[in-house]
Amino acid sequence: MSAMKNKSNCLLSEDQFLCSICLDVFTDPVTIPCGHNFCKSCITEHWRVNVPYQCPLCKEVFKQTPQLKINTLLSEMVAQFKMKTQYEPKNKNTELKTQAEIQQMIQERQLRIQEIQHSVDLSKKAADRERAEGVEVFTALMESVQRSLNQFIEEIQEKQRTTEKQAEDFIKELEQEISELKNRTTKVEQLSGSEDHLHFVQRFTSVNAAPSMKTWTKVSVHPPSYDGTVVRAVSQLEDKLREEKKKVFKADLKRVQQYEVDVTLDPDTAYPYLIMSSDKKQAYDGDVRQNLPDNPERFAICRNILGKQSFLSGRFYFEVHVKGKSKWDLGVARESINRKGIIPLCPQNGHWIIGLRNGNEYCAFADPPVLLPLKSGPQKVGVFVDYEEGLVSFYDVDSSALIYSFSGCCFNDKLLPFFSPCGNDGGKNSHPLIITPVRL
Repeated sequence: MSAMKNKSNCLLSEDQFLCSICLDVFTDPVTIPCGHNFCKSCITEHWRVNVPYQCPLCKEVFKQTPQLKINTLLSEMVAQFKMKTQYEPKNKNTELKTQAEIQQMIQERQLRIQEIQHSVDLSKKAADRERAEGVEVFTALMESVQRSLNQFIEEIQEKQRTTEKQAEDFIKELEQEISELKNRTTKVEQLSGSEDHLHFVQRFTSVNAAPSMKTWTKVSVHPPSYDGTVVRAVSQLEDKLREEKKKVFKADLKRVQQYEVDVTLDPDTAYPYLIMSSDKKQAYDGDVRQNLPDNPERFAICRNILGKQSFLSGRFYFEVHVKGKSKWDLGVARESINRKGIIPLCPQNGHWIIGLRNGNEYCAFADPPVLLPLKSGPQKVGVFVDYEEGLVSFYDVDSSALIYSFSGCCFNDKLLPFFSPCGNDGGKNSHPLIITPVRL
C-alpha cells in the first residue's frame, strides 16, 4: 500500500499541490463544479469580491454560489506532500510558486486564444449572414431597376409603333384614292376620243361624278410627345425603391429588436420635478418640486432621468412611447456626465440624443445639431446601441424607419439610457415618456 502511495506521489507534479489564487500549498482544498481545486478561503474571498461566480481558471460561470466541500483525497495528498517537503530547502516553495504562476499564465493565454478564435468564428458567421442578406436586397433592387428600364423602353417603342401604324394607314388610304383618281382620268381620256356624241354625254355624266374621298388638308401625323416620360419612369422607380427600402428597414428593426433589455428608471437620478410611475417605466414633469435629497447622482437643473441599468459592452435595445408630447429628449449617455450644470447635449459631452421641439421640429444633438426632416412624427422610438461598433441608432417603430444614427462613436465608460420628458408647458406637454415592451 505504501509503495502505491509513493508511486502516486511520483506521478503528480509539485505545482499541482499549489492553489492558483494564493500560489501557495493548498489549505483546506475544495473542488468546485467545473473540477478545479482551490483553498477554501481563497475561492470564498475571490467570489466575495468578484461577481458573478466564475472559475478563476476556466472562466465557467455559475448561477449561484456553489456548495464547497473539502476534497478529502487531495487534503491527504497535500498533507503527505508537506511532510515530504518540510525538510527541503526553503527556496523550493518559491520555485513551485514560479512554476504555478507560469502554468496559470499559459492557461490564461490558451483560454484567451480560444475566446479570440470563437469571436472570429462568430464574426465570420455574422459577415456571411449580412453578405447574403445584402446580396438578396441589392439583387432585388437591380431587378427592379431593370424592369423599370424595360417598361420605359417599351412605352417609347409602343408610342412609336402607334405613330408608324397611323402613318401607314393614311398612306394606304391616300394611295388607294390616287389609284381611283388615275382610273377616272383614264376613263375620261377614253371618252374624249369618242365620235358618238350621245354615247359621250351619257358616259361622261357618270364618270364626271366626283368620287367620295377624304379631305386631307386637315389630316396629319403628329409625332408623339415624350415630355415627362423619363421623369414619370424615374418617379415610379423611386416608389418601388422606397418600398424595397421600407422592407430593408423593417428587417433591420426586427434584427435589432432581438437585443431588447428590460430598462427601468433610476429614481436617484431624477430631477426633483419629475414624477415616476410605481413600476418605474413612466416619467413626466409634475410642475411641483419634490423634497428629495441632492445626492451626487441626481440632476439638479435639467429635467433628466437615467435608466437603472448600465452597459459596458455588447448590444442593447429599448423602446419609448412619445405620443402626445410636444417636447422630449431620448437616447443614451455616459455614466460620468455632468448632472449638476447646464451643458450642451452632444457626443463630446457624453450624450447621444435625439429630441423634439415645438411639436414638429426633430433634431439629433450632434455638434453642430442636425435637423431631421421627418414626414410624420414617431409615436414610439426604438433605441439601439452596439458598444463595440460605436453605433447608436434611433428607429420609428410603427413605420419601421431609421430616424438617425450616431456612428464611429468612442465609448470608454458605462452607458445608461437617457430620458427627458421636458417641461410641462402649462399642460401642453403633460404626457409621460413610457418605456414599453417590444412587440414583434
